[in-house]
Amino acid sequence: MRRPRPPGTFRIGQIGGVDVLVTTSWFLIAALIAVVLAPVVEDTQPGLDAWKYLAGVAFAVLLYLSVLLHEASHALVAKRLGYPVDSITLHFLGGATAIEGEARSPRDEFWIAVVGPLTSVVVGLAAIPVWLLLPDGLLQLAFMGLMMANLLVGVLNLVPGLPLDGGRVLKSLVWGVSGNQHRGTIAAGWGGRVAAVAVLAWPLLLDPLLGVRATLVDFLLAAVVAGFLWAGATAAMQSARLRRRLPSLVARTLARRAVTVAGDLSVAEAVRLAQESGAGAIVTLTSDGRPVGLVNEASLIAMPLERRAWVAVSTLARGLEDGLSLPAGLRGEDLIRAITRKPAHEYLLLEDDGSIFGVLATADVDRAFSQR
Repeated sequence: MRRPRPPGTFRIGQIGGVDVLVTTSWFLIAALIAVVLAPVVEDTQPGLDAWKYLAGVAFAVLLYLSVLLHEASHALVAKRLGYPVDSITLHFLGGATAIEGEARSPRDEFWIAVVGPLTSVVVGLAAIPVWLLLPDGLLQLAFMGLMMANLLVGVLNLVPGLPLDGGRVLKSLVWGVSGNQHRGTIAAGWGGRVAAVAVLAWPLLLDPLLGVRATLVDFLLAAVVAGFLWAGATAAMQSARLRRRLPSLVARTLARRAVTVAGDLSVAEAVRLAQESGAGAIVTLTSDGRPVGLVNEASLIAMPLERRAWVAVSTLARGLEDGLSLPAGLRGEDLIRAITRKPAHEYLLLEDDGSIFGVLATADVDRAFSQR
């Protein structure tokens, strides 16, 4: 089942079964590229008038097609290694590939990460002979821009800091040497923070290093990129610290004992049976004994005592839709992914033979996670 598309995006097609999405912010960057390139296009081929802006938009499309190749390489390698890939999204800062779950090994992490920058470098190198063979004109200008942009993207993405691809490469190396995935993430996160500070300082170094005076645009662009790097690195480090707690979360140990009752039983009688058996959850059954609903704890608490004897317990139960019945053996990241995929207050836990083990309450998972 596909996730709903994020707001502000639209689908333009698929690559290898993976949806390709474009955010509305892409049009902003396309317009900005068109405006910035307009004087260069005019110098290269005078007399185009308003068509020079269309040439700029065409270059933006060409540039983002190479970004798409970069992201598609991530997606295709991830799928080849057995990881589900939800989508590829093109946005104003480039692109992102949504790969479900963490890498299972340093090797997988390395190859999924490194293939993107390598693809960009290959595209940039392939553009060089075409650029050299073309006569002066807009087409030569386009291939020169394609060459420079891809080589720049490929090299910069190998900077060893998250959220860049080079950060994931560094993570895989530290993970492989230390045997600790989280240690690799922390090391790569610090690399990303160092890269963010370096980007922020870059406009100040233009004059002493290159003799070029930095403009307001240079400072603004540096601030945007540095903010992106710092936020991405910080988020990755926080996620790593949280993931350290995940292995200790086991659905079976967090489950509440459940009492099973017929759906037409009164709420009062169902509660009495639950109290007598020491159960913390109520599951409703069909006439042939199949579980059909989970009684919502909040709704039960909110019901006045005087009404409980007259209301069927099924009125407080949520039907067992797909995703609300989970294996009792789920743990760690698999457990979090399962309850995130289908948000609910309670989940029915089943043994391998289909028998009821108990009920998992999201509140219990949250409480256990916060205490570890």
